[in-house]
Amino acid sequence: MHNIEPYYNWRSLYIASEDNRSPFYNRRNSEFEFTNAIYDHYIHPQWDEFGSKTLYAKLLYTDYEKQYCIIELFGEWNDTLYNDIMFFYRNVIEVLVEQDIKYFLLIGENVLEFHSDTNDYFEEWFDNIGDGWIVGLNFRDHVLKEFMDTNIDYYIAFGGRFEEMVWRKYLPDQLFEIVNNLITKRLEP
Repeated sequence: MHNIEPYYNWRSLYIASEDNRSPFYNRRNSEFEFTNAIYDHYIHPQWDEFGSKTLYAKLLYTDYEKQYCIIELFGEWNDTLYNDIMFFYRNVIEVLVEQDIKYFLLIGENVLEFHSDTNDYFEEWFDNIGDGWIVGLNFRDHVLKEFMDTNIDYYIAFGGRFEEMVWRKYLPDQLFEIVNNLITKRLEP
């Protein structure tokens, strides 16, 4: 697990630790020192912690003018034992919503497990973004099943083309436009 790094090809465009509006502003990650772990497995030091014991994130890109962000997630999303959504929502999402971000792209290919509890924080997040949206890209099938079994798919759009997106071939604005067009088509009557 220590070899799985957050996506880094957009670092020339955006670095969350250098953005004074980011929840990760002034965060200093080691390049070589492995300090964070999920259970007994060390993880790559470039993943940002936000209070969860098993879920980590990397804010890959934020555009305040277009009001969107792209967040890559890593680990076990465990709301049952650790209430990860509370930490994620309070320490990351709320900070971004306060900065008028209302479009959230969550990259989930490295979310290895999901254990649900309630969907209160998902509902609050959804309610606080007005006409915005939350889209999950490339989550694993068993994670999606758990999301659907607990009706979290009511708040986060998954499935279809969102599960097969080769997102790394795009620049952030291109990815946002593609996802925005797809979600708009989904919502049209």
